[in-house]
Amino acid sequence: MTDTLARLFDQVGAEWVLWLLLGLAVASIAIAIERTLFLWQNRVPVAELQSKLLAALDQGPAAAEQLLVPYRGMAAQVVIAGVREMGRGPEAVAEVIAAATANQKARYERFLLFLSSLGANAPFIGLLGTVIGILGAFANLKQQVGAGGNRQALIMGSISEALVATAVGLAVAIPAVVAYNQFRTRVKQSTADTEALSAMLMAHLKTVRKV
Repeated sequence: MTDTLARLFDQVGAEWVLWLLLGLAVASIAIAIERTLFLWQNRVPVAELQSKLLAALDQGPAAAEQLLVPYRGMAAQVVIAGVREMGRGPEAVAEVIAAATANQKARYERFLLFLSSLGANAPFIGLLGTVIGILGAFANLKQQVGAGGNRQALIMGSISEALVATAVGLAVAIPAVVAYNQFRTRVKQSTADTEALSAMLMAHLKTVRKV
């Protein structure tokens, strides 16, 4: 069984692992670019809006919605959803805000699972390529040494080539992990901004209700 598997790995080779890692690297770069553009297009100047939102709410839901409509980001869209349900009371608005936040977070976290999985598993894919390469190298080494080759030079060269897959796996994983952490931080910041604007809306509703 072991000999059969060794021959199978030798026949398949490790080159396909390098191509797989290259494809995954291209995919991760494409995702990083797409997410960067997405976050740029959906940025919301929360600090600026905070000073204007309460004044707009005092004028009515239409004014508040008009203030937020130009922005496509999470904070603005969630508060817009709450503003549209202001007539139903604070409890209903809080539920709407929670649902809208969940939907927006799913939009912001799109493809991040891929980056996380790639960062965790690319080194193992590279290691698989290294193991397959070493198995093939020793199989070739046995034949070449029998033919009078230099055993030490063959071993060093074969292992060096096999380790390339591990190096490539790490080279793919590290940028993916960095990108994932950066995007997760941006999602957390957007969520915090959403909570800040939503809290202003809820405070306004509770104040109006008491009056």
